[in-house]
Amino acid sequence: MSPTSDRPVRVVLEGPGKNALSTAVMAKALADVRAAGSAPILLTGAGDAFSAGLNLKELQTLDPAGMARFLGLLDELVAALFHHPAPTVALVNGHAIAGGCVMALTCDLRVAKDDGGLRIGLNETALGLEFPPAVLRLVKARVSPHAIDRVILEAGLYPPAEAARLGLVDEVSGDPEGASAAHLETLGRHPRATYASAKRALRAGLLDLSPAEEKHYREELLPLWSSDDVKQRIAAVLGKR
Repeated sequence: MSPTSDRPVRVVLEGPGKNALSTAVMAKALADVRAAGSAPILLTGAGDAFSAGLNLKELQTLDPAGMARFLGLLDELVAALFHHPAPTVALVNGHAIAGGCVMALTCDLRVAKDDGGLRIGLNETALGLEFPPAVLRLVKARVSPHAIDRVILEAGLYPPAEAARLGLVDEVSGDPEGASAAHLETLGRHPRATYASAKRALRAGLLDLSPAEEKHYREELLPLWSSDDVKQRIAAVLGKR
């Protein structure tokens, strides 16, 4: 069976605050991923950033019901990218922080720009934010066992070379645009149905929550994310910017 002729689709995270993941940004990205159908996807950020993470200004305003919708949309976007049947490559062209790093981790392969000033990492623990269970499952599936404790508990933001050593990206390139396109072209040469089948087999059930995880998410995590304590932490972070 020969590969399909579907051309790669560029999905761009674009919005205020260095492409922070607001409801609008995530909804647009989700629509773009779904519209890609079975075409390969190159995921990147607009301008000089990949994504600075969840939109903290929006998070500050959400009541429990709004927070449930917001995190539900995040889970939908993560699942859509992680399970996309065709090849996906993240072109990490700038900072990929917290939720932004999560977006990169959904992709089959991740190429970061060779820029020592760029930062990549998962700093949720430092912000007092517990990972949603499906997101934590994604991170554990992506980051090797020897590095997972450091990535989650240290909650550091790392330059590209260190991010590669920790498994947050696969490659650091002086020509990330060219390297990402080359990887996508190589992966796209594989028979598409076989690629999709192999990907399904590799990822089957990885994001599925147990009843205990569902209960924890519903009864403990959602109230925590919309609590006054977390909103005060967010306000402190925003006040430093």
